Amino acid sequence: MSLFRKNTTTATIAVPAPAGQGPAISLDKVPTGLVSLAKTAAVSLEKKGLTGQRAAVYLVLDHSGSMQPFYQDGSVQRLAEQALGLSVNLDDDGQVPLIYFESFVNQVGDVRLDSYQGVINRTHSGARWGSTDYARAIDYVTDLHHGNPLPGLVIFQTDGEPDSRREAETALRDASREPLFFAFVGFGNHISFLQKLDNLRGRTIDNASFFHARDPHRVTDAQLYDGITHEYASWLTAATAAGVLR
Repeated sequence: MSLFRKNTTTATIAVPAPAGQGPAISLDKVPTGLVSLAKTAAVSLEKKGLTGQRAAVYLVLDHSGSMQPFYQDGSVQRLAEQALGLSVNLDDDGQVPLIYFESFVNQVGDVRLDSYQGVINRTHSGARWGSTDYARAIDYVTDLHHGNPLPGLVIFQTDGEPDSRREAETALRDASREPLFFAFVGFGNHISFLQKLDNLRGRTIDNASFFHARDPHRVTDAQLYDGITHEYASWLTAATAAGVLR
């Protein structure tokens, strides 16, 4: 069974000319523990014609009460490391903004090349356990990215339904006018609404994808990266054609 929806072919899609020729950060400057992740992410990007592309990567993490097991078993820490491995290829700043959301949003730091190990355990205590307000999180990262000259790639992880479906849909529609792409990653079984967001009507352009990591420990790094990037190339093309990305 496919772990993500929509077209999953590996055909190269015409995208805007790359800003560089390889990873944004040379692998000799990447900690040994992240080199394999960075290389695996590079393969996924290459399959979509995205080698050399540049983007700001954000990590938005669900901190609702039902997420506690995924924090305890290391699934969220692993995702943080995977996000950083992808960012090595796309952005030269060596860090991924780390945003927790529940009933509120908390940006408590970054996942950084020089301090990525254990970053989730160090930081998530700064966020309370609450409900699941997608809309507030989408609006927050949209505001955070405003003015950034790079396109934004948001890894948005959750394990459940939002507080308000209508508000979440409105927030994603509003965000479709911005140079920001949301790669939704669903943990566990209760993620049917993410599938709806993936196919949401009424947006300026399709600005989201969905990947189901039902059991994160059974999903390979390659599967995750393919799931995050499989619609990003077509978004770049559509966003450029629509004037969303300049």
